Amino acid sequence: MNKKLFLTVVFMLSVILLGACGNNASKHPSSAGPIANEPASAAAGSAASTERVTYQSELGPVDVPANPRRIVALTNAPNVLSLGGTLVGVDEWTEKNPLFTGKLKGVEVVSDGNLEKIIELNPDLIIADASSKNIKKLEQIAPTVAYTWGKRDYLAQQIEIGKLLSKEQEAKAWVEDFSKRAKAIGEEIKKKIGENATVSVFETDSKNFYVFGNAWARGTELLYQAMGLNMPEKVKADALGPGYYTLSPEVLSDYAGDYIVLSRSAAGDNSFMQTNTWRNIPAVKNKHVIEIDTEASSYSDPTTLEHLLDIFKEGFLK
Repeated sequence: MNKKLFLTVVFMLSVILLGACGNNASKHPSSAGPIANEPASAAAGSAASTERVTYQSELGPVDVPANPRRIVALTNAPNVLSLGGTLVGVDEWTEKNPLFTGKLKGVEVVSDGNLEKIIELNPDLIIADASSKNIKKLEQIAPTVAYTWGKRDYLAQQIEIGKLLSKEQEAKAWVEDFSKRAKAIGEEIKKKIGENATVSVFETDSKNFYVFGNAWARGTELLYQAMGLNMPEKVKADALGPGYYTLSPEVLSDYAGDYIVLSRSAAGDNSFMQTNTWRNIPAVKNKHVIEIDTEASSYSDPTTLEHLLDIFKEGFLK
C-alpha cells in the first residue's frame, strides 16, 4: 500500500471512530495529547517539537508543541512568517502575495477542503479560521488552533500568534517598536499636510470600487490607527462600521479625501484612471495619490505593515 493511500485510510478510520465515540469524544481532541494520526517518521521528529504546552484558544485549551516545526497555516500565515515560524502549508492568498514569494519555497498551497493533502504534510500544528466547517476533522490530523478574523485588532493578533509559537516577547517587542515609529511618522505627515487633512483608501478590482474603514488591511490600520490620520466624514458614515463600502465611479469624489491611497493591481484594467471622473477629483488634480499593490497589501501582519510604512512615509513626505 503506498503512503498516500495508507494515510488516507488511517484518516478515514479515525473520523469513523470519532463519530462512533459520540458524546464520549473530547470536545477538542487535539488537547488529549500527541497527534493520533501522525506517521512514525513524523512522530520521531525533532526533539524541540516534543515539548508540549497548553494554548488557550478561543475554542478552548489545545495541547500544542512548544516549538512547532511543521505548521499548516490556513489563516494568519504572514504573522507566522514574521516570527520565523516553519510553514509546510499555506492558503492560496498568502502564496500569491509578492511579499512572501521568497519565503515560501517548497511550501504547499492547501485549504481546509483538501484534508488528504494536509495529512500528507505531517503537520504538528494547524492554524485555521474559526468559521471552518472542518475544524473537527482538522483536529484529528494535528493540534488545531482557530481564530476568528477581526476578533482581535492587528497588533493583538500578532501577539497572540507569538504566544502560540512561544515567541510572545518577540511579538510584543515588535508591536511596541512599530507603534512608536508609526506614530512618529504620522506626526511628521500631519505637520506637512495639515492636522485636518483627510485620507481615503480606495480599491478597484476592474469592476467595482471600494472605500475602506480603519481595519480592513490595505494600510488602513496603519493610516488611521497607528498614524492617527483623518478619515473623511462620508467614509466614516458608510465604511467605518462594515469595514468597506462599494462605490460606483460617479460618486468617488464624494468619498475622496485630500489624499487618496489607491490599492490596485498592475495586471488589472486601470483605464478608469484616464477618465474625467477620476481626473477631476481634487486629490488627483493635486497629485495627492499614493498607489499600493493590492496583492501586497491585503494583510495587516508585520511584513506588510513595514512595507506600507515605507511607502506612506515616502508618499506623504516627499
